[in-house]
Amino acid sequence: MSALERRRGALVVVVGPSGAGKDSVMGYAARHFSDCADIHFIRRVITRPSDAGSEVHESVSVPEFVEMEQAGAFAVSWDAHGLKYGIPEEVRRNVESGATAIVNGSRGALPAFRAAFGAIAVAVITAEPSVLARRLAERGRESEEDVLRRLSRQVPDVTSGVDVTVIDNSGRLEIAGRHFVDLVEQSRMTVRSPA
Repeated sequence: MSALERRRGALVVVVGPSGAGKDSVMGYAARHFSDCADIHFIRRVITRPSDAGSEVHESVSVPEFVEMEQAGAFAVSWDAHGLKYGIPEEVRRNVESGATAIVNGSRGALPAFRAAFGAIAVAVITAEPSVLARRLAERGRESEEDVLRRLSRQVPDVTSGVDVTVIDNSGRLEIAGRHFVDLVEQSRMTVRSPA
């Protein structure tokens, strides 16, 4: 590494449809990297009760979220499914200092992530439609009608681009998990020049 270069960290944004198993794939990687102090799995701030869903997150009220947003507490924030989501500002500082951060993002928020962080790596976790439908039904959180509506919803196509890796999680978790671990390793080893 030359004197004009420094190691900058990386941001890996995980996106994909409900039921694709994003949390499971990230959990697999978190266990794999449990001894790596430079890899951070980020807890999102969400306007959802802490006991709702499987994701561990920081739960806040809508007024609290708005106040945090106005105070500059988030590097990226967005609205989806009637909720507000935020990625803490400290994540940007950690990445600039050389850490690798992994966040559960949103397809619609990718432009905001790119604007806030510059170069990012996007992991699109996907699964076959029949697998998505089965997993959503097994959750028991939505009616069959809601599941069908969710599966037919129009979403941005984010499966192409030089910073995008598509990982199929239709089969065994170990297969998708290993692909994701490889992506994190590649992102972690990237050396970038300062802006």
